[in-house]
Amino acid sequence: MFSDPPLTKRQLGWLFLAAGLSVGLVSLGVHIVRAGLLGPFGPIQQQVLSAAALAVALGLSLLPRGNRPA
Repeated sequence: MFSDPPLTKRQLGWLFLAAGLSVGLVSLGVHIVRAGLLGPFGPIQQQVLSAAALAVALGLSLLPRGNRPA
């Protein structure tokens, strides 16, 4: 029925890893650029960094699962 192969667990892991690292680096970059204006991390920044860390952890846990469909 489908002509495209399904997304594998390894590919999904790389996507989660890339998304988590991107969000985390952007959040830290915004904080560094505006550090003089905002001061310490606020609660929203902490939540964003926590979500990014969870995405990275999920991505790393999916990488060794192999080429089985997700």
